[in-house]
Amino acid sequence: MPATTDPTFYRSPGEAVAAAPERLAYVAAFDPAGRAKDAIAVVDCETGSPTFGGVVGWTELPTAGNELHHFGWNACSSALCHEGHGHEGHGHEGHGHEGHGDQHGQPLERRYLVVPGIRSSRTYILDTKPDARHPVVTRTIEAAELAAKAGYSRPHTVHCGPGGIFMSALGSADGAEGPGGVALLDHDTFDVVGAWEAEHGEQFLAYDVWWHLKYDTVITSEWATPSMIENGLNPEDLLGRRFGHHLNFWSMSERKLTQRIDLGDEHQMVLELRPAHNPSQAFGFVGVVVSVEDLSASVWMWHKSDDRWAVEKVITIPAEPADTDDLPPALKPFGAVPPLVSDIDLSVDDRWLYVSCWGTGELKQYDVADPFHPRETASVRLGGIVRRAPHPAVPDLPISGGPQMVEISRDGRRVYATNSLYAAWDEVFYPDGVGAWMAKFDADVSAGGLVVDRGFFPHGDDFRGLRVHQTRLQGGDASSDSYCFTG
Repeated sequence: MPATTDPTFYRSPGEAVAAAPERLAYVAAFDPAGRAKDAIAVVDCETGSPTFGGVVGWTELPTAGNELHHFGWNACSSALCHEGHGHEGHGHEGHGHEGHGDQHGQPLERRYLVVPGIRSSRTYILDTKPDARHPVVTRTIEAAELAAKAGYSRPHTVHCGPGGIFMSALGSADGAEGPGGVALLDHDTFDVVGAWEAEHGEQFLAYDVWWHLKYDTVITSEWATPSMIENGLNPEDLLGRRFGHHLNFWSMSERKLTQRIDLGDEHQMVLELRPAHNPSQAFGFVGVVVSVEDLSASVWMWHKSDDRWAVEKVITIPAEPADTDDLPPALKPFGAVPPLVSDIDLSVDDRWLYVSCWGTGELKQYDVADPFHPRETASVRLGGIVRRAPHPAVPDLPISGGPQMVEISRDGRRVYATNSLYAAWDEVFYPDGVGAWMAKFDADVSAGGLVVDRGFFPHGDDFRGLRVHQTRLQGGDASSDSYCFTG
């Protein structure tokens, strides 16, 4: 590996697992009312530190009303694919980045956080290198640039790829309904290069984007159009089966849709994509929020079947019966709490799958050594629509929301969760609000098991009255890296 290569670029999943543990976590924070400025909170994750579990840094953005949601690094381990395994052309034509440095002429590093606002369509670039606890905003990509150059709005998911930064978006230009898709950003300058797709085919709804580099495949999932989510959840959209229910498979080199698989329109909202980290493996998992037939949630596995992709349901999580008096108005007609699987995450060694059930307040752990037959090995409850299960650090404090966004350390031993879903939807299921909290779970990576860390519970005023969503870990994490080599 060249001396100029960032040491947090790992050639293989095994190298990532063996690397030093994270010391800091970066957490997206926002004001649901859109009045206070959005921020990135920095949380101390270093065991033994006197400020362990505390907010030790706070970067306020220049504006309010962005609703920070998902975000990612400018560069990560896939940059190493250019060492004899170039994927130039898997990005946008004429925009390979082999040998490039960052915007200041330095070697490419995992240095900048690319932080879009799902409401404002602005994207902020934050430099973590001068002071990791206090990132600095160095650039703003305005909504107008994203619309003019890529034709998109409402940016959602950010992934660093070998040929550019991929950023999915829910809407087309100026917040129009669609099609949503993927914008490509330049690794070096953060300019918007253009839309990644050469053509959309039948794809219209968008959400997440991921890939299998060695199989020349990009995968996208589906949530909704901007108008379907921004004013809350419309029951008619859900019962009318108008949310996304497909997985879309694309040729990475040709940027064209090659296969589209319908999971069935009863399975509404096909969200987080978690492909195998081992680049030789062609499978992955995706979570489905709810079935309109029985309020269950599910996890599906895609895999290669001859020269085509196949998808099958491998986990079903049923709704839990509940007293009508304990339910929010949206759920009273059903007499049950849906799990509402809003995030899943796969450990770097591809052994453990974590499933967040935001409705019931449950974080589940599955052994997926056999990905066709996941085996539940642990479950922990925090919050929940009915239970309001407290954190052991404050046993007398019922908490709202539930484990929502999940992030796993590279070695798989620590799992982090935050509790807000999306501002306009939080109050639908938690009418009294969700507040803000972040929890850490210690995982048994040999036999399975999950325990809440009593010493790690930033919450409430720790986040200055803002809600919290996605977490990114210093040096990389389970949901942000793709690898080029198997060993």
